[in-house]
Amino acid sequence: MKLFVDNLTNVDFSYLHPQRGLLGESWLVQLVLDGNLNEQGMICDFAIVKKAVKQWFDHCIDHALVVPTGMTNLKVSQTADETAITWQYPEGGDFFCRSPRQAIVLVDLEQVTETSLAKWCKDQLLALFPDEVQGLEISFVPESISGAFYHYSHGLQQHDGNCQRIAHGHRSRIEVFLDGQRDTGVEQQWAETFHDIYIGTRNHLVSEPSAEHHYLYHAPQGEFEIRLPAKHCYLIDTETTVEQIACHLAQQVKAEYPDKTVMVRAFEGVGKGAIAEA
Repeated sequence: MKLFVDNLTNVDFSYLHPQRGLLGESWLVQLVLDGNLNEQGMICDFAIVKKAVKQWFDHCIDHALVVPTGMTNLKVSQTADETAITWQYPEGGDFFCRSPRQAIVLVDLEQVTETSLAKWCKDQLLALFPDEVQGLEISFVPESISGAFYHYSHGLQQHDGNCQRIAHGHRSRIEVFLDGQRDTGVEQQWAETFHDIYIGTRNHLVSEPSAEHHYLYHAPQGEFEIRLPAKHCYLIDTETTVEQIACHLAQQVKAEYPDKTVMVRAFEGVGKGAIAEA
């Protein structure tokens, strides 16, 4: 017998890609359990499955920076409280991130993909279930998006939860309406601008931006720091909440089309986001 749970949860996180660098991602989680029926005629109670698996993902993957330790040019250092990683982009330029240990997840992989990370998660998850569960399958599925989208990473210093982590991210749709009509050309323009981007807050900068952006802040979980080439960054004057990103986009589009009414629907991962008008 098998038990399945489609779209059990979704995970929003960032990871290091060997060519693209820091990459924000949002994946839906699918689960299949294989096992015997218990005295209640179940493999496992759905409520237990959902709670246990969601809690594990919330603790171990969601809103974290996932780093495959088999990457070339990667250096990792750890203390009891912190993890720091250094890596070099193929085209040149360094990536550095230092965070409390729970904000950076080291995985014994050469590269993070939907398949490789699912296998790593499967090995960690099986211990959560009762003896009737003899096996499980985890799969990650990106949201099906027909229009423009982008991958972005950021950190929210003022957030009380895990959004405060300086390198977590999302794969997000964008919808732009000019005088009530959707404009796919403007959407694609911003998707290209935000392609694999780190969106930073100006007052988190350690120094004026040059060829490299260097961000540092203190938050409830500890001290966070990140450095990466300027061409992989986009700077705004506010915190990088989805509400502020939507406002920024609406203002930028309005400046380009001053005679039109602008509405922007900016997504933060799957099925959620903010609306701003200008």
